[in-house]
Amino acid sequence: MNLLDSTLEHLKALVGFDTRNPPRAIGTDGIFDYLQAQLPDFDCTLTDHGAGAVSLLAVRGTPRLLFNVHLDTVPDSPRWTASPFELRIGDDRATALGACDIKGAAAAMLAVAQAGAGDCAFLFSTDEEANDARCVPNFVREPHDYEAVIVAEPTRCEAVLAHRGIHSVRMRFAGRAGHASGEQKASDSALHQAVRWGSRALDYVEAQAHHRFGGMTGLRFNLGRIEGGIKANVIAPEAELKFGFRPLPSMDPDALLRTFHDLADPHPAEFEETFRGPSLPAGDIAAAESRRLAARDLADELGLPIGNAVDFWTEASLFSAAGYTTMVFGPGDIAQAHTADEWVALDQLAAYVGHLQRIIHDGHA
Repeated sequence: MNLLDSTLEHLKALVGFDTRNPPRAIGTDGIFDYLQAQLPDFDCTLTDHGAGAVSLLAVRGTPRLLFNVHLDTVPDSPRWTASPFELRIGDDRATALGACDIKGAAAAMLAVAQAGAGDCAFLFSTDEEANDARCVPNFVREPHDYEAVIVAEPTRCEAVLAHRGIHSVRMRFAGRAGHASGEQKASDSALHQAVRWGSRALDYVEAQAHHRFGGMTGLRFNLGRIEGGIKANVIAPEAELKFGFRPLPSMDPDALLRTFHDLADPHPAEFEETFRGPSLPAGDIAAAESRRLAARDLADELGLPIGNAVDFWTEASLFSAAGYTTMVFGPGDIAQAHTADEWVALDQLAAYVGHLQRIIHDGHA
């Protein structure tokens, strides 16, 4: 059996396990029993971090590189044309929930591990798809001897050295309930405050279009939800707004948070950052550039093609923030991730498993 066929056999098994997140009802059995059964010559450490966040560190020998891949998927949608948990293999693609993002990479790791005896280390995790990361943050709190980390996400088998950070914020505005027929002050309606803030925020974001880093430009921003008020003839006493922004590695996220807070007039009753994911590379401008160059040197050493920076966020930034040289490298295209009838191209799986085979069994890992 060649490596691609072996990868597809493992992928068929992996997609059969329901690891949707939410609800993240994932235990230490199921998919983890399967992984450990496929890696009998590895030292395996299985950790339950609670709330469906489970990680498995599998190590053989004394590798210098760590490969990380998440096993959780987004929920399926009603638009799937067949069971999302059954792998369908066509002439050029493999279709199933998680096939692209990113169980295809996990399957390739198993195939390569079984094809030889090279030193290697894999960290499998289950909490990447929700705003409650536990596996990687807990892993990097402890010292490990790995020189670098390669995080699997769909990058079309190109080494990605930089991506945006991600921040989610909840704001609450307080107004004064009253009859809407009278003249209002700017601060009377909580909804008016929220709408005015949104207009100022959009103008501010537009003014950041000139900023650049690694081929990326500007500041990404999204008003995700606004709710509040009672009815059309009642001044809104409360409103809640949720927004997100994605800065470049060269931007200061704390300064951006202060700016967004201060754009409200009057200041919001509450302003809470609900999720923060650093940029890749992490750190200030000097540190980020130094880490990017180190990752580029590693990609060159491993013979990996280097791709453009990307706008989507990955947990590679968490490893980078902990001081590891880090890159993102995996099969598939992000355009197919999170879609109904999600698929990964067979030539992408073949290329990825070939790279893994060369890296691990030629002694680079």
